[in-house]
Amino acid sequence: MQETEEYVNERLDHLGIVAGVCQEIGLAGWLDAQAPERRQQVSVGTATVAMVLNGLGFSHRQLYLVPQFFANKPVEHLLGAGVSAELLNDDCLGRTLDWLYEHDLTKLFAGIASRARQVFGVKAEHIHVDTTSFAVSGEYLSEPEERAEAQATVIAITYGYSRDHREDLKQWMLALATTHEGDIPLFMQPLDGNSSDKANLLAAMTAIQTQLQETDGEASVYVADNGVYSEANMRQLNQAGVKWISRVSETLAQAKALLEEGSENWHSSADGTMHWFSRQMTLPQGGERWVVVYSQASVERVRQTMQRQVSKAQTKWEQTCWHFSNRRFACEAAAQAALERELKGKPAWLDVHSQVMAHRQYGGKGRPSKDARPTGYQWQLVVSVSVNYPQVVQEVLRKACWIVGTNVLEPAALSDEALIGTYKDQDGVERGFRFLKDPLFLASSVFVKKPQRIMALSFIMVLCLLVYRLAEFRLRSRLAESQQTIPDQVHKPTARPTMRWVFQCFEGIELLHVRTPAASLVLVLRLQPVHRLILHLLGPLYEKIYYPSSRNCGMWDIR
Repeated sequence: MQETEEYVNERLDHLGIVAGVCQEIGLAGWLDAQAPERRQQVSVGTATVAMVLNGLGFSHRQLYLVPQFFANKPVEHLLGAGVSAELLNDDCLGRTLDWLYEHDLTKLFAGIASRARQVFGVKAEHIHVDTTSFAVSGEYLSEPEERAEAQATVIAITYGYSRDHREDLKQWMLALATTHEGDIPLFMQPLDGNSSDKANLLAAMTAIQTQLQETDGEASVYVADNGVYSEANMRQLNQAGVKWISRVSETLAQAKALLEEGSENWHSSADGTMHWFSRQMTLPQGGERWVVVYSQASVERVRQTMQRQVSKAQTKWEQTCWHFSNRRFACEAAAQAALERELKGKPAWLDVHSQVMAHRQYGGKGRPSKDARPTGYQWQLVVSVSVNYPQVVQEVLRKACWIVGTNVLEPAALSDEALIGTYKDQDGVERGFRFLKDPLFLASSVFVKKPQRIMALSFIMVLCLLVYRLAEFRLRSRLAESQQTIPDQVHKPTARPTMRWVFQCFEGIELLHVRTPAASLVLVLRLQPVHRLILHLLGPLYEKIYYPSSRNCGMWDIR
């Protein structure tokens, strides 16, 4: 009798790395430990990991299509024995989102992030805090009884200032905090669509400070944009002993005065691209150190803008002056007063030149005789404008400057240059927002009906970012430690690859299961030396996922 062979082909791709990070931080187990009473075929922790795998699969499938996503994936290999694609349906995932919402999303994420930082050795010396908005389609009108019951915890999906310039759509907001080292998220909180940064950023910084004191007691410096800066907020942070770095709004009277005053003692960076001076400020909320900064890039950017503005303004005011010069007035004082009114709003770098002309007036009609006496005078001001270029240069420098403030007063503890660099690294949290809004990401478009599930989905979104950043941090750290590189997109060696590129490198890796009555084989297809190097650097757990053991026979690697 002829023996039959069975072949099953499954796409592993980069999902083994994602599953490996989830296993290393114990994501599923930690969540399941928070829900010991929960009884369902797929546990809360496993369903959460499944949504993270779907989110980082970059397949742009909504939650109800998750079973389709896992149809050709090694589900048991990634999620555990007994889990199948059919079990990961929208009912299972919906119940998981509801459970997450009911158990304080911010607190859950803080616990997972703290655990992840300890496992991966990520420090939280500097923490960057910011907010963004996510637009949604739909009404999102809560029932009156639901609104009254959950008013304190459910966010309002409503209109507000849109960072994506979609004022026509309702939105919700997200507060996010990341570490300076590795851009690892450690705090998230969904917010109302019309939330104020002044209140939310302060609340986030205070909450993170409390969380860190409860877990590892790290003394951190918090970095935020000028949305958090106000006298009341800074006073509260100073009284709480929170160290902070923030951009100072140039609209403040003290900031305007400092920018106008300038300095004769500018310091420069080693490469000459950055220039600054600092001042110790005594303010109602306490002492602060302000650093006025400009860079060659900011000067060039402002110079190009000013060049366009000067050209347009000169043309506009030349026309205004021409029309004014054709007017006549009863007296010189009236002409001067009218000119003063006409010049309101004129830029300071436009100089005005005027020449007074008196025009005689005669009684009667026709041309007056040579010996006729004038009966009065009409006055004319011939006005012209010119650009004061030295003043334009000063204006360019003033507009190119910005102010970074801190309550760390001693430069020995935080130098001016380090202060500037730390603030400029605020783009780390902004890169996190760009990742979450990527069109290929899980929730670039939100298709859940209840605000509660939007909040839970935001938790899944930031979990995806956490896993992505942890993998990237581990790989970059190990490459730097071992002084090795991998090829980038243009085949040049790099020690700082993005995880997106690494994920793309793993596309096409498959597990081929060969089952016969006598043996069972698992063949890994298309695993190349660069894949082996990456897995070796990530650690034994990841190698085990891509080198699975099998019964009766070992694993084969087919290139």
